[in-house]
Parts: sequence; structure tokens; C-alpha cells
Amino acid sequence: MTPTATPSAPRRPSTDARQDRDSRLRAVIGRLSRRLRGTTAGAGLTPSQTSILFTVVRRGPIGLSELAELESVNPTMLSRIIVHLVEEGLLERTVDPSDRRAATVAATAAGRRLRERIHRERTEALAAHLRELDSDRRELLWRALPVLEELAERLGETGP
Repeated sequence: MTPTATPSAPRRPSTDARQDRDSRLRAVIGRLSRRLRGTTAGAGLTPSQTSILFTVVRRGPIGLSELAELESVNPTMLSRIIVHLVEEGLLERTVDPSDRRAATVAATAAGRRLRERIHRERTEALAAHLRELDSDRRELLWRALPVLEELAERLGETGP
């Protein structure tokens, strides 16, 4: 008699395989991010300056200590970036009248317009490359969006 094969649960990838996939996902997200940074609209800003501008537009007016924490930037570096963005007319800095040591920043109309132009350029660049994929590949990406959005939300809650 031959033993009867019992169905087994799907095999989980080994720890090495999971780490490899995790590493590949992190690397591809990083490459996509870096390649989408190169916009004409934001050419005069560093990636850190752009990130801080985007955060202030999205969350501002915002206190400098909260902004430093959100952006994982030390206060000295944040101060330099804020000075540059204020000089460029993209942010305005206001001292808290009740505590002269504390300050908030808010985006100016020019800062909000620049953020919009950068977003539009990045979206158009991505869309152009997405059109080059066949419809099945694009559909795979669209189906993965909710999971990627959830992952981004979770990372935002816990940090990198």
C-alpha cells in the first residue's frame, strides 16, 4: 500500500526569501521616489526642502518642533531649511507671542502653487510611463494601491 498524500498548507517563504522581498520592495520604492523628484518646478530645492514644503502645505500652520519630529530633522538643520524657504517666499515664519522661543510656519500662496506644480509634473511623468505598460501590468498596479496606501499609513504612524 502506498501512503495517501495529505494536502499541506501553502509553504511560507523562508526568512531569507521574505527579507529579500522586503529589501526589493524598499529599494523599488526608493528608486521610484528618486526618479520622480527630478521636476523642473522644484529644481531649485533639495529633497529635504521639498519634503518640508510639502508637509507645511499639507499640515500647516505647524510648529517647528512638530515639523522637526514629523520630518525626522534636527532643529539646526530645520532652521536652515526654513530660512531658505522663507527667503524664497515659499513659507512664512511667525513667532508665538506667548512664547518667543516657539515659532510656526505656514505656506505662502507661492509655496502652495509650487507644491501643486511639482505634484502635477510628477503625476504627468508617472502617467507617461504607466501608459507604456500593457493593460494587465497596469491593472496589477491599481489592485495593489490599497495595500500600498495602507503600508504608507502604517509607516507614517510608526516612522521608518
